[in-house]
Formats: sequence, structure tokens, C-alpha cells
Amino acid sequence: MKASRYPAFLVVTAMLAWPALAQQAARSTNVETDFAAIEAAQNAANAQAGPRTVPERSIPVPDTVSLQLQSAIAAPYRVPAWDANPKSAAEWKELVNKLADAGAPARAALRERLGVTMQPAVLGGVKAFILQPKEVPAENSNRLLVHVHGGGYVYNPGEAGTQEGTLMAAYGGFKVISFDYRMPPDYPYPAAMDDAIAVWKAALQMQKPETMAIFGTSTGGGMTLAMVLRAKQEGLPLPAAIAPGTPWSDLTETGDTYKTNEWLDNVLVSYNGYLTRAARLYANGHDLKDPQLSPIYGDFRGFPPTILTSGTRDLFLSNTVRTHRKLRQVGVEAALEVFEGISHGQYLVPEAPETKEAFAEITRFLDAHLGR
Repeated sequence: MKASRYPAFLVVTAMLAWPALAQQAARSTNVETDFAAIEAAQNAANAQAGPRTVPERSIPVPDTVSLQLQSAIAAPYRVPAWDANPKSAAEWKELVNKLADAGAPARAALRERLGVTMQPAVLGGVKAFILQPKEVPAENSNRLLVHVHGGGYVYNPGEAGTQEGTLMAAYGGFKVISFDYRMPPDYPYPAAMDDAIAVWKAALQMQKPETMAIFGTSTGGGMTLAMVLRAKQEGLPLPAAIAPGTPWSDLTETGDTYKTNEWLDNVLVSYNGYLTRAARLYANGHDLKDPQLSPIYGDFRGFPPTILTSGTRDLFLSNTVRTHRKLRQVGVEAALEVFEGISHGQYLVPEAPETKEAFAEITRFLDAHLGR
């Protein structure tokens, strides 16, 4: 028998490795075969001009973001928040209050952890909260931010609407007014906007407009834009800058990501969940394209410098992009920050590195435009 040219241990190693290599080759072949089948099917389905057809698929959690954000991205849908369908005013109130109460301990713990104080106040006849770090930096001592909370015009009453304001006070070092505007079902449009402009008028008695900004996320972002439109209409001084995050700037289902990010965004999920019902409840029969309801249809000329924030999975990414483009088209200075993997408003995940980064960007923008 002819002796092998290879040492025995190499022969044994090769024999042991062969099954694994064979399995790997088989998997590679299967992937190629599966892709080839999908490729052929999609080529056929998209052979003509028209709506895009895509295959069923599972989207992995990106490993390009922090562990804290990966956890938020991987979280299941928030039921019943995203698909709530109360049948009466009483059921709406019960759900809203239940969700608000459930988050109260976490918000209190967040303020304690971040060193933010909160004091109740009344401005312009509207209930509000004053949030500020225990020590306000000298450069911000004469600056004041007005915060408009989100929640689809129905969620986050009272203290429940203060989390974003807490984060801004902590990470930006600002004194923040977060106000508790009236909401449906008891108070549909225009109650929220009446409260918002009353607070802005009261704020103008506290500081000069060139040292103030307005900010908010989602509904708060949409209302921030609507507040500027209304202030222009009433001839009021405008803030030095605004920061509408992922704004609900169009209450109609208009925009690409209402479809491309549907079911991918694990916060809002779909326009056909609670959003469509909340929009109708708030509008109370008014045209959804009224600029005070959907500010994207308003006149953005003369707006203050604006920074917008969104994410690649955000159902409202198109709302944000459309707002940015419309601002730029009329010559307004506008910055657009889009974060990897983030669904709607997930740059508000406490203590995630991306949250600190988002607020650092907003703070730098405001610092560049607010007087001292």
C-alpha cells in the first residue's frame, strides 16, 4: 500500500471538517437557488411601470446601532397603543389615563437620574410644567424653550407629556416649558392650538423671542410648525429657531414611507391603526388639509431656522423629508437628521447613545441661533 503524503492528523482533520463544509456549501446553494427564484418572480411582477411589488420578508434588527437601541427596535408592537379603537369618549379617556399612569414611575425615575426638576405652572391659562437641570449653564441662563408633547392629539395628558422636555433639559441644559394642551374627545380642534398660542404669548412676556425656541416630536412637531404659522397670521414675534422631530405635518395618508415603513415601524406601525381615528377625532369635521391641522399645506416663507429629526424605519420619515424640502424650497435654513434603524420617535429612548447624539445635534443647532 502506498503511504499517504499527508500526516495522519491532517487527514483526520479534513475528514472531520468535510460534513460542515458540505453543509455550508449546501446552504450557499440553497440561498442562491432561493434568490434565483425570488429574482425571477420579482422581475415578472415588476415588468411593467406602476406600483412596486416586493416579496414577503423578515427584516433583522440592525447591528449598526447601540445595544439599547437594538432592544427598542426588536421590541414588539405596543398593543393597544398603536391600534387602539375606543368606541366612546369614556373608553378613550380610560385608555389614555391607563397608559399615562403606567409610565409615571419611569418618568419620575428618569428626572431623578438625570438631575431634572419639575414644577407645575399655569401660563396663559394653560397648565404647564417647568423643567430644568439643577444647574442651568451660564450661556442658557436667559434662554427658554417651549415644548409641545406628542401623542397623536389624544395620548400623554398632564405629566405624561413631559419626557421629551426632561431629556432636553438634561442633555441640552435648558429651562423648558412643557404645556398640557387640551385634547379630544372633550376638546377637539382648535382647542390644542388655542392653548399653544396662549402659551407662546405668555412665554413672550418671560423672555425675548430671539432667546427662545419651540420643539416637539410627532404631534408636537406638527403643532410646532402650526404654531409658527399661527404666530405669523396673528403678527406675533417668532422664535429664533424650532426643532420639530418627525412631525405629523400631514394628517392625511400622504407620503412614501406611510407604505414603505408600514409594519416595519414598531411604534406607529400603520396609519390604519389609531392614527386615522385620532386624526378624525381631533379634526372634528374640519378639512384634514387645513394648514393648522396639516401644516405641510401652509406657507413656510419666513420660518425660523429649523432642525428636523427622524429615522430610517419611521412611518413619518416622508412627513419629515417633505417638511424639510418645503422649508428649503422657500429659502429657510433647515437641517435634517436621520438616524439608522429608528422607528417613530425612538431617539427619545432614555440614555441610548443615539438619544444623546440627537439632543446634542439639536442643542448645537439651537445654540447657534438663540441669542444670550
